[in-house]
Amino acid sequence: MILQALAQYYDRIATSESNVALEGFQKQEIPFLVVVDNEGQFVDIQDTRIGEGKKKTSRQFTVPKAVKKTSGVAANLLWDAPAYVFGKPKSDVKKDSQKQLLRAQEQHQAFINRITETFSPINFDTGIKAIVSFLQQKDFSSLFSHPFWKEIEESGALVSFQLADDTCLVCERPAVVKALSKAEKVADDTDSVCLITGKADKPVRLHTAIKGVWGAQTSGANIVSFNLNAFTSYGKEQGYNAPIGQKAEFAYTTALNILLKKGSHQRIQVGDASTVFWAEKKHDLEDVFADLFGEPAKEDQTQDYKSLIATFRAPQIGSKPELDPQTRFYVLGLAPNAARIAIRFWYEGTVRQVVENIAQHFEDCSIIHGPSQPATLSLFRLLVSTAVQGDSKNIQPNLGGEMIRSILNGTPYPKSIFATVINRVKAEQSKKDQNGKSIPNVSYPRAALIKAVLARENRYYHPNQKEVGMSLDTNNNNIGYRLGRLFAVLEKAQEEANPGINATIRDRFYGSASSTPVAVFSLLMKLKNHHISKLENRGRAVNLERLIGEIMSDINDFPPHLSLADQGRFAVGYYHQRQDFFTKKDNQ
Repeated sequence: MILQALAQYYDRIATSESNVALEGFQKQEIPFLVVVDNEGQFVDIQDTRIGEGKKKTSRQFTVPKAVKKTSGVAANLLWDAPAYVFGKPKSDVKKDSQKQLLRAQEQHQAFINRITETFSPINFDTGIKAIVSFLQQKDFSSLFSHPFWKEIEESGALVSFQLADDTCLVCERPAVVKALSKAEKVADDTDSVCLITGKADKPVRLHTAIKGVWGAQTSGANIVSFNLNAFTSYGKEQGYNAPIGQKAEFAYTTALNILLKKGSHQRIQVGDASTVFWAEKKHDLEDVFADLFGEPAKEDQTQDYKSLIATFRAPQIGSKPELDPQTRFYVLGLAPNAARIAIRFWYEGTVRQVVENIAQHFEDCSIIHGPSQPATLSLFRLLVSTAVQGDSKNIQPNLGGEMIRSILNGTPYPKSIFATVINRVKAEQSKKDQNGKSIPNVSYPRAALIKAVLARENRYYHPNQKEVGMSLDTNNNNIGYRLGRLFAVLEKAQEEANPGINATIRDRFYGSASSTPVAVFSLLMKLKNHHISKLENRGRAVNLERLIGEIMSDINDFPPHLSLADQGRFAVGYYHQRQDFFTKKDNQ
């Protein structure tokens, strides 16, 4: 189903977008072009790059599809590295220079043979004839003396050819494109039924590498791969074990590489999963999906998810036909796995299902927060709140995929994320900022995530039971929630009794107070009497005593321990009460 959806996506964009390569070709960045005249004489080297320094980017051209590079010699057609095109290997002091040179000469001959075997006779096109004439002369002295050659040789940059009077590459000339297109359509007795299309086609032994997956090999990796002898079955090796035709293989690999390419608006990074998304037909949700899950722009920290998805939520709002809520929508998460690419998650549903479930996710995560904090939290911010030291590199490998799967399917969040965030809250209770001040361990993202997990779990398994809300709920009698509020009030009393204090009871007692209350709260209640007695504002002292009495009204004994769920409610109660202290009250 995944490969079928990708192949269909290629069919969609191939007919509507001009920058998509046709079958048998690919889009490739070529930094340098070797310009020759019609007689095959060297003219110049053109640099196609733009920008400065390391930010230089090369121009993209349509070139014949690359061959699968292995340990053997395999030349691309009409474009390749200097070792293949000119027999000049990239210098490497760690390797035997003589062996490198002999191998480069073999590669160079393979490059020439590929051209002469593909285009026979070669004189059918002026460009092909000129290239073959230039290469067979074996005299590249004028080219090697060009100012750009040293950079080409040292970097091993890709090169291709252009005639002096042309504006396109030789491989882009109409006659060459037509000849290659015809060659791709020749059928023979090796055809078999393609597993994607169900039609007869020549199966592909080695599939095109997929590039752009974060953490995978820079040269690319494969989704479909059989590269060990153990995978040989009934004499069938590698890709012949699961026959996928040339057309379907080209379609799905091209589509996936387009989705994953640098600068693509249809990919986001979710933890270790490189996530791509698309619709069965052109749909505006493709343009805003990344905004729903990604970080808002720095100039738009107040980005509201409601305004982004309002257009897609119901057909009765008068949506245009292309905003059909029944359009199929696909989300694919990929992660590196040695030489292969692992499918981290796969989702298929309608636009309506997608936006409704995303809207529910944001509702679940909604919680009171400071005026300078963003109205909604991106998935990245939620995941980072679970990581050690708040470093995205420490996010658990599978967590991002499990989270986005839960969001898109509307199911409870993974249990592992709840335990992880509770542990981070306990572990970082003594964290300080640069000025030595305590940093809240129950931060906005952590409180939102804990509240979301509890709310969704409750709605899914206990729909008639009341759960924690968005802001302070004085009617919530859950023991964990009440003790969290009580702990926040006791901390507030200590802070007001000792202005400017660097460490509070949270730094020493939060972990034990939230897990084994009976061992801590008796001591904290005694300390409370000392702190309140120090307050000069007696009205404030009375108010704090009244608030403590209101919270303690339904607490007869401090429990010996709290369950993991109640530890989460403790954190939310603490956060709600702290936020309430700093929220401006409406006197009316």
